[in-house]
Amino acid sequence: MDLSNFFAPNSLQGAAVLTVVLAFAGYLVTFLSTRMMAQRADKLRLVNKRLNEFYGPLYVASQAGHIAYKTMLKKQGKEKNIIVTEEELKDWILWLTTIFVPLNNIREKIIIEKAYLIVEEEMPQCLLEFVTHVVGYKAVLAKWAKGDYSERRSLIDFPPEFDNYVQRSYTALKAKQQRLMHNSVWSLYHQFINRKRR
Repeated sequence: MDLSNFFAPNSLQGAAVLTVVLAFAGYLVTFLSTRMMAQRADKLRLVNKRLNEFYGPLYVASQAGHIAYKTMLKKQGKEKNIIVTEEELKDWILWLTTIFVPLNNIREKIIIEKAYLIVEEEMPQCLLEFVTHVVGYKAVLAKWAKGDYSERRSLIDFPPEFDNYVQRSYTALKAKQQRLMHNSVWSLYHQFINRKRR
């Protein structure tokens, strides 16, 4: 048996090797692109969940609370509401019970029930301070229910960095969502167009 013919390259063997190499390369490209698309889809699902269930509702409630608070101060002709006077008490009770407390309760519920969606590894301090601020108002409202209006504000102040944290996080997640959506849609679009041209 002459082994020289077996090891000598001929066009048929070259074509077979090239076919195997191309098939493997095609498989590898398909595998890697599918894996990348799946990873991107997973990232997009998490970003969407964080936006839809945590940062989005928290942002809307925070913006509404901020606008309402500024509106109340403007009505009172103040820049800050540190002390609630006797003349302002009726108005303060109305605004607090009908606007601020319901919005605070929404935000508190989101933070407590959806804490697993927080972007950071540890609970941000401003979120903890906000929840304790809300709890402080529950004590105030309990006194009011008994007719005792000696306390008018929560003993725990509203954390000044809370609104900034919520807005920053919401904005960053929206930007990430847009990048993930744009990249995946854009790449699928180009793949589709390129296949049509062939």
